[in-house]
Amino acid sequence: QVQLVESGGGLVQAGGSLRLSCVVSGRTFSRYSMGWFRQAPGKEREFVGTMRWSSGGVYYADSTKGRFTISRDNAKNTVYLQMNSLKPEETAVYYCAAKDVLGSRDVNEYSYWGQGTEVTVSS
Repeated sequence: QVQLVESGGGLVQAGGSLRLSCVVSGRTFSRYSMGWFRQAPGKEREFVGTMRWSSGGVYYADSTKGRFTISRDNAKNTVYLQMNSLKPEETAVYYCAAKDVLGSRDVNEYSYWGQGTEVTVSS
């Protein structure tokens, strides 16, 4: 079993930045890939980016590429999502998730989810 706990959400003005954290515990998570997703009110959960823990390889949704960065701190068992140049339409609950081995854009492929952290971007 893998447990995920997100934090770092809050209110930010458009153009601002936030860094979300996801603390990972449980099984040997180094074999996993970590995904970040977001869900706005009334919308489906949307892929933001993913990172393979072992290699650090990342890829992002086109909408976040160049503005968002996923990183990890092995000593703290934590994955981060640095979000820059935030837009009001990116207001959502942000989730981290974990799946075996390779990352994916598909929300249904992730086995473990955190509780989410809310991000509000004001205009």
